[in-house]
Amino acid sequence: MGFRCGIVGLPNVGKSTLFNALTETQAAQAANYPFCTIEPNVGQVGVPDPRLEKLAGIAGSAKIIPTQLAFVDIAGLVRGASKGEGLGNQFLGNIREVDAIIHVLRCFENDDIQHVDNRVDPIADAETVETELLLSDLESLEKRVPAAQKKATGGDKEAKITASVLGQALELLREGKPARLTQPRDEEEARIFRQAQLLTAKPVLYVCNVEEEAAAEGNAFSAKVFEKAAAEGASAVIVSAAIEAELIGMDAEDRIAFLEEMGLHETGLARIIRAGYELLELLTFFTVGPKEARAWTVHTGAKAPEAAGEIHSDMERGFIRAETIAFDDYVSLGGEGPAKEAGKLRQEGKDYVVRDGDVLHFKFNV
Repeated sequence: MGFRCGIVGLPNVGKSTLFNALTETQAAQAANYPFCTIEPNVGQVGVPDPRLEKLAGIAGSAKIIPTQLAFVDIAGLVRGASKGEGLGNQFLGNIREVDAIIHVLRCFENDDIQHVDNRVDPIADAETVETELLLSDLESLEKRVPAAQKKATGGDKEAKITASVLGQALELLREGKPARLTQPRDEEEARIFRQAQLLTAKPVLYVCNVEEEAAAEGNAFSAKVFEKAAAEGASAVIVSAAIEAELIGMDAEDRIAFLEEMGLHETGLARIIRAGYELLELLTFFTVGPKEARAWTVHTGAKAPEAAGEIHSDMERGFIRAETIAFDDYVSLGGEGPAKEAGKLRQEGKDYVVRDGDVLHFKFNV
């Protein structure tokens, strides 16, 4: 399943540089002027997970296939984007299509890289982008809610639900708050709310792009962003896009040595993925055999048939049971056979809730 994250922010905050580094490509032109990204670049990235290699080693798997994460590099927003300023309408449409927003904020001083407002203030930058997203949602709901209310008076059941849940979102927007604070009362309201595709309903991860020297601990700018994230119940991570760019092309040993020299224990990609998984409430399960060891992604709370459906829809429709081994048991006991002998292989039915790290084998009828 994976997930699709849109990288947004003002021009020249490091979005395209970060995208290039994360996807280990030069697909996005990282130039020192606004709107160097006209069409959104999309990069598929294998999610690094050391557990997968351990499983493959034990099973003697010929192939390792990580789960995939999609990054979408969306061109810089500017003040007035909600009214079509710059390339606003196109950019807002691109944001609407992603699952989560990675909001890159400039947290570094550099006189050689211009800022659209000629200052370094990540909080003001964040508010500029958030205001444009809010205004776009506000304009949309101020048309849709009255239309739904009118239909509801005629007895339309779905229109009544729509008027209720989107009306709540509209009130939040009018107060200057994001639509993601809306609280649907049941699954039907949640479905309608999701279908509305509101920009401010997207979960947000703030990425503080700092100078190389601040990559380990951050700086005064990133500290303010973390305060903002905490106040909103959001997440934030510190990344140096410059460091991530330097890692491109290095082999594993050189990467480790370079990161240690910079006081880091992992790449920015790893931090973003971990925060992204938490943001979207995702977990990973594995399928392991002699041909391949593979990682898959489902939402937290997914049951076994839904996990089977990530592999193939026929497996979900014809689901019988799931043979399950916890990752720790699989590794400590040395594989499926020993785990089975030790009584650690469980037979789980349709109501089994998948756990992070489960090694699964599905039984099904076609």
